[in-house]
This record gives sequence, structure tokens and C-alpha cells, in this order.
Amino acid sequence: MTISPSSPPQQQETKKHKHSSRRHKNKHTHVTINEKTPLVPKKQRAHSSEFNGASMSGAIMNLSTTIIGAGIMALPATMKVLGLGLGIIVIVLVGVLSEATVRILLKYSKQGGSDSYAGLMDDAFGDFGKKVLESCVVINNLGVLVIYMIILGDVVAGSSANGVHHPGLLEGWFGPHWWTGRVFVLLVTTIGVFVPLASLKRMDSLSVTSSLAVALAVVFLLILAGISIFKIINGSLPMPRLLPDITDINSVWNLFTAVPVLVTAYICHFNVHSIGNELENPALIEPIVQISLVLCTLVYIMTSFFGFVLFGDSTMGDILSNFDSDLGVPFSIELNDIVRVSYALHLMLVFPLVFYALRLNADGLFFGSSQIPLESDNKRFASISAGLLLVIYLGANFIPSAWDAFQFTGATAAVCIGFIFPASIAIRDVHGIATRRDKMLAVLMIGLAVFANVIAIYSDAYALFKKKPSPTA
Repeated sequence: MTISPSSPPQQQETKKHKHSSRRHKNKHTHVTINEKTPLVPKKQRAHSSEFNGASMSGAIMNLSTTIIGAGIMALPATMKVLGLGLGIIVIVLVGVLSEATVRILLKYSKQGGSDSYAGLMDDAFGDFGKKVLESCVVINNLGVLVIYMIILGDVVAGSSANGVHHPGLLEGWFGPHWWTGRVFVLLVTTIGVFVPLASLKRMDSLSVTSSLAVALAVVFLLILAGISIFKIINGSLPMPRLLPDITDINSVWNLFTAVPVLVTAYICHFNVHSIGNELENPALIEPIVQISLVLCTLVYIMTSFFGFVLFGDSTMGDILSNFDSDLGVPFSIELNDIVRVSYALHLMLVFPLVFYALRLNADGLFFGSSQIPLESDNKRFASISAGLLLVIYLGANFIPSAWDAFQFTGATAAVCIGFIFPASIAIRDVHGIATRRDKMLAVLMIGLAVFANVIAIYSDAYALFKKKPSPTA
């Protein structure tokens, strides 16, 4: 946009700010690998005969895997809170809002020449905005990976809630022993599985593992749908609630506890730029985002529908915990094991993608002044990886349930990454490209996000102090 000498002072100030942030951003271009670094560097692409840019299908799988993750496991529990009808409407609404926020990020990235979310925040708010974004990604991804570990612990070692014990796979196969307990199982999983995955510096075949991860999630969905349809046909399932069960004002506030879970389920913003940077044709990133969100929304709706239909008000915060008893169908034990094993493998395949972004943002946050690339500094690389894995392991052992972890990350960092920051970028509008509709939508998103999460935090705190059980326990 050209600024004439007669342009209003506000426009001149905007121009000045834009240039200032760019100078500020260029000041830090010597800083190592960060979240704007493609998962496979351009230099490596140029010298590799096997990788000349990611395909559209591979990018869809990568982004879909980032979105689906573990969020799918907690969504049936939101139907328990919201009811089936309202719950599906809210899932679609959050999906639409998520697409709008990613569109804002891509629009301003193209205008300002930013190839990362952090660079975009730097352009809009300077180094402070960049550091806040990195902090939120670290908090969110740590929380997500803790959720993965909690679910793996629930599946393999079992869990207990409100005096009810749900045996894990090992306990079901070999009986209760010290080596089938949660602490030991998670320790072995961390050292034997996650340490090798965390040591990956390049993910050239990420689209292959992402495709397998999505396929495993679909296996879970098909089994869930098959069991539900079988029991519906033989008339052994009651009619599910379509609306929430509201008895008093506190039950109204309790509806908002589902919001952080839904927000967390759609967070993929921290990987959009990295996936786009790898594309053979970067212009395809917008349709890739749209296709991925539609695909994941359909999977979410079907999982929520069949999960709540099958288990009703007995649906656990982590629905995998429901697959530990007789389902009332032929081959129930075998189906239980297939469901839990397939999704445990799914989480293991998703882990390196989320951990990669976590490590890069942690490095940018704590070692941003280092001039040595992270991949070239083995000591720093190993120290950051080990420290993050230790935090994830401890979190999985001390946080009571996946629902509690979803509540924390969803009500804090996830809502900032997914809604508040993109909306703030549109309101800041350093390039003067936001329409009135864009700004109105941005203000609406910030208002809804803040209101819903304040109420959710209040409801969780109220239940805690009153020593009432979790609505999904």
C-alpha cells in the first residue's frame, strides 16, 4: 500500500510500525532453527533426489494428524455434557471458527512475507508477541503430549476413577504386577519409544507415518460405529440425550467445561506454516487446510455420535477407558484389545510431529540468542529433548486424567494459539488489509473465547472446591 504525503497520521503510524517490526525481525534472523523452519529444510531438498517438495495428499495427512491427535478420545465426553444435538452443533461451529483463524494467519503471512506463526506475531507485536506465542506453543504442546502419555497409561496400565478400576492391556493379559503398573509402563514407553522418536532431527517420511496414524484412528472409528450399529439393531441401546441435562445455574456453567476440549481438538496452527513451507506448490496450503478440517470434523462428529450412543452417561473423559469390559457383542474382548492397541499406536505416530514443534519453540524461547543451529548442537538438542520428556513423564503420572489436562491446556494456551492471537493480528492490522467484517469477526472470537474459558475455569474450580466429581468421570 502506497502512503502519500497527505495520508492520515494513523496510516503513517501503521507504516512505521510495519517497518519497525520487520527491522526487529531481521535482527533475529541469525537465530537457529525455530518453528518457521520446514520439517525438511530447503537445503536438504535441493540435494535430495527423493524429496523435491511435499505432495498435497501428504500435507493433508500431516495436518489431519496434527488436528486429530488425542482430541478425538475426549469428544464423546463433551456429548455427555452438552447432549448429542447441541454437541454436534458446537463441534461444527468450532471447526468453522478454526478455519477462519487459519485463514487470517495465511492472509497476513502472505502480505508480510512471514513464513512462521512466530514471525507473524513478531511482525504484528514485535519480539514480545513472538515470545508469548512461543510460550503458548510450549505450554500447549507439553499439555497435549502429557495427554498422550495419560491415555497410553490408561490403555496399557489401566486407570482408576471414583473408586472404579479400569484394567489396562497388560493387567488384562498378565494380571496385576509391579511391572504392569502405570509408573513402570510409562517409564519403559518413554525410554523405549519416545526417546528414539524425540531424537529425530529430520522427518522425511512424515507423510507416511501420518497416513498410518490417520488410518489407525479410522480403524477405531469403524469398530466403534460397528458395535453401536449392531447394538442399535438388536435394541439394546437407549435413546441418547439430545440436549444437556440442566437442573440449576451450576449445571449451566458446567456446559462451558466442554469448550476447552473442543478448542484443543482443533489446534493445528503451530504446524500450518511448517507444512506449507514444505509444499511443492505452497499456494495449495489453503485448500489443504480446508480439506483437513472438513475431514477431521466428520471424524469428530461420527466418533462423538457413536461413542455417546454406545456408552451414554457412562462415557469416560477418555473413551478408551470404556473399552475394558464386555461390550455385549461377539468377540468383545478381542475388539477391546484392537481398539486400545490401534489407538495407542496412533498416538505414538503422532508424538514426533507434536514434539518436534515443542522442541523448536522451547529452543527459540530459552536459547533464542544462540547462533548455533539446534540440529548442529548435539548437547543442546539432547538436553532440551531430555528435559521435555522428563516433564511429560512426570505430568502423565501426577495429572489425574486426560480431561483435566484438556481443561488446563484448552482454557489457557490452546485458546490463545487458536483464536485470540489470530484475532488480535486482524485487529492490529499492521498492513491495513483487514475488512470491517474481519475485525468484527475477530472481536467476536476474542469475546467468545475469553467468556467461555473464564466460565469453564470457574466451573472447574467450583467443582474442585465443592469436591464434586468431574462431569466426565
